[in-house]
Amino acid sequence: MTATSRFRFRRTPIAAALAITALAAGVMVYANDAWQNHDIHFWPGNLVVSRSVYDNNASNVTVGEVLPPNCPAASGSCGAASGAPYDGTYPYVWNNDLYDGSFGITSRIYLDQITPNGWLIDSLEVPNNQHPSSREGQFVTSFSSKSELGLHLSLDGRYLTFMGYVAPVDAIDASNGNTPLVIDDTNPDGQVFYRGVALMDRNGHFRFTETNAYSGNNGRAAIYNNLNGANVFYTVGNAGNGANPQPDGVILGAGAQYIVPSALPESLQNPVMPQPLASFSVTELGAKADKIGKDDNFRGITVFNNVVYVTKGSGGNGVNTVYFIDTTGKACTKGGVGVPVAGAPLPTAPLSYDASTLQTSGLPNNMCVLAGFPSTPNKTATTLAYPFALWFADANTLYVADEGDGYAGGSDLYTHAAAQTTAGLQKWVFNANTQSWTLAYTLQAGLNLGQPYTVNGYPTGTNAATGLPWSPATDGLRQITGQVDEDGKVTIWAVTSTISGNGDTGADPDKLVAIRDELLNTTVAGAADERFVTLRSAKFGEVLRGVSFTPGTDTHHESGWH
Repeated sequence: MTATSRFRFRRTPIAAALAITALAAGVMVYANDAWQNHDIHFWPGNLVVSRSVYDNNASNVTVGEVLPPNCPAASGSCGAASGAPYDGTYPYVWNNDLYDGSFGITSRIYLDQITPNGWLIDSLEVPNNQHPSSREGQFVTSFSSKSELGLHLSLDGRYLTFMGYVAPVDAIDASNGNTPLVIDDTNPDGQVFYRGVALMDRNGHFRFTETNAYSGNNGRAAIYNNLNGANVFYTVGNAGNGANPQPDGVILGAGAQYIVPSALPESLQNPVMPQPLASFSVTELGAKADKIGKDDNFRGITVFNNVVYVTKGSGGNGVNTVYFIDTTGKACTKGGVGVPVAGAPLPTAPLSYDASTLQTSGLPNNMCVLAGFPSTPNKTATTLAYPFALWFADANTLYVADEGDGYAGGSDLYTHAAAQTTAGLQKWVFNANTQSWTLAYTLQAGLNLGQPYTVNGYPTGTNAATGLPWSPATDGLRQITGQVDEDGKVTIWAVTSTISGNGDTGADPDKLVAIRDELLNTTVAGAADERFVTLRSAKFGEVLRGVSFTPGTDTHHESGWH
């Protein structure tokens, strides 16, 4: 969720009863203006949750099939001749990740409209044309890719955006395949698919914009800047699945991207080479350079007061922390660390770079670590954070979802998750005197970190492939959104992360939770009675991914609901 100023909502607390009107989803048609039309209406003030459902067919994978598909010999990383050990039956299919590190299967995307207290109103299936020869209306996610399908409102609140793949359902390993203009011969995954940005209005009309960014990996979230004549997506993700040095297109297509929306049908689009929006290097912090492009492995994004913020929460390179894009060149006053300059404008053009130095120096640096957040490179840090999504309640209060460390390396996976102190919802407050942010406390109560739960139809006992228990447990939080209530509290909705003995924990059924926090409170004692409640639980073969308010929800007023 994004904002350009502090906002408040005139709504009742989460537990209040809400009147619900059931809406019927219509049949998909194609409009002349390249919008893909659905007869559905998203009502302001409700929530949208992105959900994916696995197409549970044994034939999706053939036992003995050599993976990744089309693996080039130059990669030196093609699967063993024995082939895939499991067929496509859920959830055993994800044990193939132990054989093929690029393993994933594309799946359908659903957008569920729910009331703030969790009642389902209706669901919209995102177009997913099943004709491999035509990419028109072909938009899917990778089922086990847990960092995908973040949802965000446009800066004027009228549209919802998210990212996916221009691929059919049940395509294997799309999430690590190349994009058409950015081919890495050392990538063991020989698949080739565009990534895409989906733009949806409150009537369920879609436009899709294809991109060559994020070759070898995935786009994770997008925000549409359509204020004051702007027309651009700011996106985050990761790129590269091959050896070092990486091709120029992989370096250009990582991290934060500047993507101009297309009004053309997908079949008429001709995506150009990636255009980076921003980049960061640990050399700004005085550290030795990492693998070029891998410091920009971004997961979350938001815009507040005309500043773009992003997070990094995984990978061995870079710094797991919160960053912002500095459009003034004056903010990183403390060796790569700082706070935004007052009045700084939003980015209006891609990042300029010298193509002749990409392989030696990478992209120019135009980002800062937000002062107060971790600034020690992952390679030397004694402890790591795992920030994902972030939401500003106001200029002095920032909530950050920490997904936990994802540890599933032994029989202590549950006790390890339960012992984490920073996983969950972190509340950070700004100190104007020191010009720095401080962690006030982390909300965990009610998340039941490390406590296994059952899912109807899901296996129990031990997964023979991993020797660990099948049952998932909450490990932390990924996507969040929130609102400031009139009673001085904030309500925050979040999607959980999981750990388990599954071959790929991104395939675990997870949960949508919510909590209320006193906005002005800054002490652990003051939050002692606050607990998360579970609003929805994913079913067998389902995963929940992103959460946002519906298009048309007013988020920009200083006081009161208008």
